[in-house]
Amino acid sequence: MRTQWSKQQAAEWHNNQGWICGFNYLPRSAVNWTELWQRETFDAETIEQELGWAQEIGYNQLRINLPFIVWRHDRDGLLARIDQFLNIAQRHNIKVMLTLMDDCGFSGDEPFLGPQKAPEPGKHNSQAAASPGREIVCNRDMWPDLERYVRDIVRHFRTDSRIAIWDLYNEPGNRGTFATGLEETQFDEKLERFALELLPLIFAWARGEDPLQPLTVGAWHISQDLDQPASEHFAHPIDIAAAQLSDVLSFHAYLATPKMLQVLRFWQKFERPVLCTEWLARHVGCVMEEQLPLFAALNVGCYQWGLVRGKTQTTLPWPSVRKSGVDYAHLWFHDVLDEYGIPFRHSEMALVRRLTRR
Repeated sequence: MRTQWSKQQAAEWHNNQGWICGFNYLPRSAVNWTELWQRETFDAETIEQELGWAQEIGYNQLRINLPFIVWRHDRDGLLARIDQFLNIAQRHNIKVMLTLMDDCGFSGDEPFLGPQKAPEPGKHNSQAAASPGREIVCNRDMWPDLERYVRDIVRHFRTDSRIAIWDLYNEPGNRGTFATGLEETQFDEKLERFALELLPLIFAWARGEDPLQPLTVGAWHISQDLDQPASEHFAHPIDIAAAQLSDVLSFHAYLATPKMLQVLRFWQKFERPVLCTEWLARHVGCVMEEQLPLFAALNVGCYQWGLVRGKTQTTLPWPSVRKSGVDYAHLWFHDVLDEYGIPFRHSEMALVRRLTRR
């Protein structure tokens, strides 16, 4: 079985990538990743158009999640659609980070096949579906199915140059409640316990297939508190395990610039390549004009949340921000293009062009 990459191996991979400037991707026609990847609703035409816009701007990578439920129902079809998606991305000179698991089931529902619920008016990411979902994560009897899923996907694409990175598990333990209208995201202690137990297993399953691409899981437990050192923010056992197991380090940070700089300095101490796999939240001061040059100067790969405004409604802020009195009617929270490819701010896209074409 492949072991964790050495710092030298990770550095060599990083040097070969160049500076990564990417985005988390769902097409505007999909309310969640189940809708994206199902045969009946896979929208290749929209994906082609939107990734064309991204190429023109200068983006070079994207991050996208896969749904366990679709694999279990239609394994061969899902593999074919992943291949089709990778071909579209390759035509537009965009490499892909594939994310295999995700606990962010903000809809409150367990994942289900078929027509997905319509977005709830006025709510951020109201129909987000987890993969595989809380019931499976919290049931060890189902873990052999998870092993087959992880191994199958990694084995199938282990030498595929269109894939840059494997993100094995998005925000382990985060079963948020955006869709219920609660002010703050609530955490599920049972889910966190099982997610922590799963983390080393998922890395072992993926490494057992000997992929050529690096593996990562992002640290994500962080607040806006400027007085709290970054080392205390990332002291959660899940974040510690993720950092210890990953080939390249990754983290999520929706932070104002002074705190973002503090976090970047913290991660640089570990002497491994660093990727910020989620960022951009304009209402809280996490803005492109200030932070994209920071990522570029420090050679930290970055993937903002969102590309095109769509059914996820992530131009709307989190419920807690929306109730704070900030003007959310005219300011987008995430995303950078409208459904016609017109930028929310032309200056942001000009900055991406300038930094990626240096």
